[in-house]
Amino acid sequence: MIRFLNVYFPARTLLLGVSEVVLVCLAFSLAAVLRMGRDADLLFADNYGILKIVVLAAIYLLCMYYLDLYDSTILSNRAEVLTRLLQVVGLGSVLVALLYYAYPNAQLGKGVFVLGLLLVIPALMGWRELFLHLVSSSRLCERALIIGHSSLAQELNHEIQKRPELGLDLVGWVDVSRNGSAMSGIPYMGELDQLSEVVRQYRVSRIILAMEDRRGKLPIDELLTLRSEGAIVQDGTDLYETVTGKIPLHSLRSGWLLFSSSFHGSRKFFLYKRCVSFVLASLSLIVAFPLLVVVAIAIKLDSKGPVIFRQQRVGKDGKIFNLYKFRTMIDRADKDGDHRPAQKDDDRFTRVGAWLRRTRIDELPQLYNILMGDMHYVGPRPFVPNQEEECVREIPFYRQRWEVKPGVTGWAQINRGYCATIEDNIDKAAYDLYYIKHMSIGLDLLILFQTVKTVLLGRGSR
Repeated sequence: MIRFLNVYFPARTLLLGVSEVVLVCLAFSLAAVLRMGRDADLLFADNYGILKIVVLAAIYLLCMYYLDLYDSTILSNRAEVLTRLLQVVGLGSVLVALLYYAYPNAQLGKGVFVLGLLLVIPALMGWRELFLHLVSSSRLCERALIIGHSSLAQELNHEIQKRPELGLDLVGWVDVSRNGSAMSGIPYMGELDQLSEVVRQYRVSRIILAMEDRRGKLPIDELLTLRSEGAIVQDGTDLYETVTGKIPLHSLRSGWLLFSSSFHGSRKFFLYKRCVSFVLASLSLIVAFPLLVVVAIAIKLDSKGPVIFRQQRVGKDGKIFNLYKFRTMIDRADKDGDHRPAQKDDDRFTRVGAWLRRTRIDELPQLYNILMGDMHYVGPRPFVPNQEEECVREIPFYRQRWEVKPGVTGWAQINRGYCATIEDNIDKAAYDLYYIKHMSIGLDLLILFQTVKTVLLGRGSR
């Protein structure tokens, strides 16, 4: 795994992205040579041909990212990969056509582009098939062993098995005894006192510690010996964070929060967030003002009631503030004070409101909340007080979400859909706590970049 912007990415997935950029560049370069012959040197030397090809590669890479071709659930699905690659070619070609229309000098030449496109399609399909074969090969994987049979061990087993791009091959698990049910897909390898024998026999190179109770049971000396022989010994909670981008809430030890040095951001960082959020919100309000006026008129004409919906939410340090949105439901839909989560095709939506929610335009008035200092652009999503109280009772460490100001968008919003149940909010809190633990400028930029993808594809809205 490679750490970038405080998020871990599988090295094989990053290699796939880089290699596909190179592949697209080579395909269009070959097309130029085949189409223009010796004159191709003039294209590369005098007409910024290399830069033009790199721009093409960047456009198609962006399309592949936006169509989830680097997502673990898509990588191993051959039919889905083929379908989405064809969509990438279509979408990318439209974007390139728009680029050429706006900047005619950026063109490679009609013949070169078409020929390059014909070369790109089979090249990407062939390379994807080869990549799938490589990541599925156990010979090219790192052999790993889990110590323990806890809920964390079960979750790690599930996550690793569904993500072949991680390059981990779980050979099995060991524990003090074989209590409990078997772990899906991997065998029980023996008791803990057989650890060294199992590691050497199965050539294990990574040992994952996922025991529920380690006191007096963990063979420290044996693990140190194995480590000196080249094995990697890794804490299961750290690996879970690395792989999933969230905190394993139900498997945390009591000292996790106390001894986590990276959990609280610095004053300089929070000052940066406040300044950047204020500037961005001000510019966004200026740019979006005509749209705000049109939306306000549409809401007023569509149904009775106020244009702006105001609702109490819980912010930093548990303080209550008024959050502003465009009204998307019939007036006084929750007059009894019971704020029910929105459902798909909720009968409380107005005609304009349903469209506003799909496009997330209903969130624009929250720019005022940012200007007032109630929220940042990026942070945990705030809930109404009664929902927050329920979550505090049911979810471990939930109050830690109040350590920072809430945001219009956040790590949880881009990684999972709309939350309607307490189980949904447990998963969402796991993402939020990961963000709070790893807050940084780079992570905020990554979230904003992925938010554009989420909005454009209409994901998670309800």
